[in-house]
Amino acid sequence: MENPAQGKSSQKPTPTIVVEENITTTASEISPKNNFHQISLTDTVSQIELTRGREFASYLGKNISKRAATPANIRNTLSSVAKIGIRPAIIYVSAQPNYLELQLFLPNGKPVVKSIKKSRDEVIKVAKKFTNQIRTPSQLDSHDYLSNAQKLYKWLIAPIAQELVANNINMTIFSMDSGLRTIPIAALHDGQQFLVEKYSLGLIPNFTLTDTKYVGLNGAQVLAMGASEFPAHANQIPLPAVPIELQTIVNNLWQGKSFLNQEFTLENLKQQRSKEKFRIIHLATHGEFHPGSADNSYIQFWDTKLRLNELRQLRLYSPQVELLVLSACTTAVGDEDAELGFAGLAVQAGVKSALASLWYVSDTGTLALMTEFYQHLSKRPIKAEALREAQLAMLRGDVHLENRHILRNGNQHLALPLELVRGGKRDLSHPYYWAAFTMIGSPW
Repeated sequence: MENPAQGKSSQKPTPTIVVEENITTTASEISPKNNFHQISLTDTVSQIELTRGREFASYLGKNISKRAATPANIRNTLSSVAKIGIRPAIIYVSAQPNYLELQLFLPNGKPVVKSIKKSRDEVIKVAKKFTNQIRTPSQLDSHDYLSNAQKLYKWLIAPIAQELVANNINMTIFSMDSGLRTIPIAALHDGQQFLVEKYSLGLIPNFTLTDTKYVGLNGAQVLAMGASEFPAHANQIPLPAVPIELQTIVNNLWQGKSFLNQEFTLENLKQQRSKEKFRIIHLATHGEFHPGSADNSYIQFWDTKLRLNELRQLRLYSPQVELLVLSACTTAVGDEDAELGFAGLAVQAGVKSALASLWYVSDTGTLALMTEFYQHLSKRPIKAEALREAQLAMLRGDVHLENRHILRNGNQHLALPLELVRGGKRDLSHPYYWAAFTMIGSPW
């Protein structure tokens, strides 16, 4: 039976990967006292929501939670998007000192709770190693990450896999505990497939901080801004693919305006927003999520760094921006403050959704993914689905580099400048190229 998430995207088989271990979670690893047991779920989910809300409020310097989270509220929200063809589930992941707890909320029926006998220290150790293996691979044809990808799948997904299939789920939304918020979740592996081959994926800080109302993007205008070079005082490496990225998005894929280099200023962004209601803002520039307080993290404009704690001053919530894209970000691995900045990006910016990367991918890899993302978003404007289709295109080899061009299904798609060409054919199927990109906030 075809997985409902896969649809018609399975045009090419995934490259063969050797299975390293049995990923089935055994009964001895799942605590029987919590298996399918409702342990005052109204209280437990409320406590998780409260704790995570306080974490983000403390880091971001504000409390902007607007509603209560109960199993009934969550279920009703998940059911409300059935009309647009989505069957989502929310998975709360809590890493306790001596066990890992999963709370699964489905569109219909009772929540499911599973406890896995793995300590917080062990889970976080594996998560860090897995992330580092993908973001800094020894070789781009290496599968060194696979053992840890399967361990994390075994702990985070396998205990609830049966319920996901039984309920025809095609989108999984994660609210992660501290220490786990920057896992490249798309690259978890069940021994045969990556998680992204089964589901569209999203990351939320928690339910109460997420705007889950669906608003379609048909007719949306995009304001695309970025820099291919920077003044000396900015101390940033050039991004030579940015002019092609902006030009392709605005001229070929979406209606809107683009501004490059000296025109990429905070003042110009504010001016353009005052003239037109741009519902998508695309920033092709360096974004850095660093340890410490929110003012240590920033988005680089041409003339200045916009600190994360200043981001809300842009008032992207008035009028409402549906999607903020940061196409060249990086996040410190394993630092809980940097994780809060990344996972709280949509909240802090005041936007419905944010698409950002966990590490800085190559210029050409970013260009390939971003053009694919906007291509799919124009056809089916559900953000997490469009991201999934772009990631699958790279994973399955539908998009690759060859002879100074990005090729899609064997046809020349985009010509590349000389400084980006390293000769020959380059495969983009390794998760280094696609697993960094994460949909934060509302996945639809």
